[in-house]
Amino acid sequence: MSLITQIANDTANAAKTLAILDEATKNKVLAAMAAAIRDNQDEIVKVNTKEVAEGKQAGLDDAMLDRLTLTPARIEDMAAGIETIIELADPVGQERSIMERPNGLQINKMRVPLGVVCMIYEARPNVTADAGALCFKSGNGVILRGGKEALQTSMAIAGLLQQVLREHDLPEALISVIPDPDRALMQELMEQVDTIDVIIPRGGEGLIRYVTDNSKVPVIQHFKGVCHLYVDKDADLDMGLELLINGKTQRTGVCNALEGLVVHQAIAGDFLPRVSKMCQEKGVTVHANKAAASYFDDADVIGDDEFGEEYLGLEIAIRVVKDYDEALSHIHKFGSHHTEVICTQNMDTAKHFQRAVDASAVMINASSRFNDGSQLGLGAEIGIATTKLHAYGPMGLESLTTEKYVVTGTGQIRE
Repeated sequence: MSLITQIANDTANAAKTLAILDEATKNKVLAAMAAAIRDNQDEIVKVNTKEVAEGKQAGLDDAMLDRLTLTPARIEDMAAGIETIIELADPVGQERSIMERPNGLQINKMRVPLGVVCMIYEARPNVTADAGALCFKSGNGVILRGGKEALQTSMAIAGLLQQVLREHDLPEALISVIPDPDRALMQELMEQVDTIDVIIPRGGEGLIRYVTDNSKVPVIQHFKGVCHLYVDKDADLDMGLELLINGKTQRTGVCNALEGLVVHQAIAGDFLPRVSKMCQEKGVTVHANKAAASYFDDADVIGDDEFGEEYLGLEIAIRVVKDYDEALSHIHKFGSHHTEVICTQNMDTAKHFQRAVDASAVMINASSRFNDGSQLGLGAEIGIATTKLHAYGPMGLESLTTEKYVVTGTGQIRE
């Protein structure tokens, strides 16, 4: 039996024991996991610092290095995220009544774990803790296949979680790690249809397309984040500028950062000079259509078909549109179903935008940076699904379960 087959089998067998574990025990284990991460912060930082240095030598771009880097504050966020999961209700076993049939059969639905979740991700060592904790609370075994850039950091974090499992007499295979980033092993992993129930890739578009095209196991996709801010003719321009600064510059290498700004022509003359000043101060490179470029000293003029880039850096694409309908058309064409924001004081326009825009999260007068599991009250997240298979948006505990029918009778037989 190969290494991959053995790991998949062990995780599937371990998951059977977790599916019936009570919530109090789960929460006790999760509290110990959060404590282990906090108590071993220095060791995690030590391992991570070495990998970040190797990443710089290997020429990783700034966005990748940002995702790879774990600071004490980010490690604290990991531990706090696990503690937030403790506070959330365990979805496993929850029932809802569907109906009572004329023959007296009571039809319910019960939430149950997916089974075994496989995470394939790049330089995101925080995914190791987030996925491990979320899958544990939702009753799933998890197989973690991280990228080579963060392999040692991911294994250090996973090792702490596995140690806690052993201390509570639970199989460490509940949180399994693929110790070798070889792509051939990843391909074998994607063929384990008898033991793995779903694969969730997180990373660049190339990785996600590769997994989607080659996996025999169902895939929940987390594609790129081409997120827009539309500043409407009825916008509060001070608010619009703050939403732009936060969404574009707070942290550039994440999927909920702004990559596009769409501005109604009625307020472009008042708003874009302020945007130009901000971009100069923050060092933001501007790509713009002709109507927008006139407000900037050194904008890169692009055609109407050249939008839709995910820059993951201090760059943004700006377009002036003639009206609201043209703004919608632009977002429909170039958005990636991730996060879209409208800034307006006209609530009729805002509500129409919410209904019309197809994205996993639509924000009214709020930053794109809030499309995040922790910010939306889910604790950590296992990813942000941008396709509509089973889940859409940040995937928390409930998204890691499905429902089965539970039928209760009094001896009825079908005639």
